[in-house]
Amino acid sequence: MVDKMKGAILPGNSTTELKDFPIPEPGHGQVLIAMKSSTICGSDIRAIYHEHLGKGPEGYQGVIAGHEPCGQIAVEGPGLKRFKNGDRVIIYHISGCGVCNDCRRGYMISCTSSYRAAYGWQRDGGMAPYLLADEKDLVLLPDELSYTDGAQIACGFGTVYEGLKKGGICGDDAVLVIGLGPVGLATLMLAKAMGANKLIGIDTVKERLELSRNMGLADYLFTAGSDNVDEVKRITGGQGVECAIDASGSDQGRLAAIRATRKWGKIVLVGEGGGVTFNPSPDIIHDQKTIYGSWVTSIWRMEELVERIARWQIHPEDLVTHRFPLDKVDEAYALMAGGKCGKVAVCFDEENR
Repeated sequence: MVDKMKGAILPGNSTTELKDFPIPEPGHGQVLIAMKSSTICGSDIRAIYHEHLGKGPEGYQGVIAGHEPCGQIAVEGPGLKRFKNGDRVIIYHISGCGVCNDCRRGYMISCTSSYRAAYGWQRDGGMAPYLLADEKDLVLLPDELSYTDGAQIACGFGTVYEGLKKGGICGDDAVLVIGLGPVGLATLMLAKAMGANKLIGIDTVKERLELSRNMGLADYLFTAGSDNVDEVKRITGGQGVECAIDASGSDQGRLAAIRATRKWGKIVLVGEGGGVTFNPSPDIIHDQKTIYGSWVTSIWRMEELVERIARWQIHPEDLVTHRFPLDKVDEAYALMAGGKCGKVAVCFDEENR
């Protein structure tokens, strides 16, 4: 094996750079993973592609980008307890301290320790041929799923599944999804698999609406506008939906989600950024509605999701509209930043399964 590799970093000026990095050697409890697929998340675009925002979880430190990685273990470090060479793995993209209350619950995303480091943000991520990972951060990828399926589970689909579980989705429910970027499309796909009986999607971008229509993910699709709440109530017998998920991160989208939800219904906010102003008494309190915030998921629930996706025989990979090799990673990020496509993947292996 050569001792150097190219990796993509995000300077914060809406570009990418390919730089030389040493190929790391795994230490105790670590593995070196040969990347197969690494997808681009909207949070990368929002927080570190255009500029570097914040500290802590959003404190990008000039590392190799990519927090949706999936690949195959190439080199074992000493002291492994479960995984081995050749295993196909998803990387849960936050490496927590492991001993705080949140980590012990499996929610490393919520770890606030100084030892917390997210792949692609504070430690090297998946936009390179190899990634050094801690064994504790791995989820086994079954043979029924492709590496690009796994890459999406690493963040987007895990985030969505957590939100839908909080929303209690079942076969009784009409579900509204606002914002049909990759996270919104994933929400429709999973809600359908979980049995929701009426799926409604709203977006401002015609290309996203068309993608949803072509994939048959929703029963009703509406262009975002001031009459969306009335449209949703019209097709739900005047009641509204049992659960609304906002993946838009916009003020108007969140407000529509709240007001299009029926009495005793649930609203789940997963879209980052933005704000919202509403009237607590008529919008929430009097109708006994519940608002949930949901941020990524736990590693145990991600393992559960992998099992469910294989059982449901669905493929997150179906949401990928464009694939690029690493040497064209700049085109991949630029396309994703344009907001008019589905998921974008950087693939390292022609046999991407």
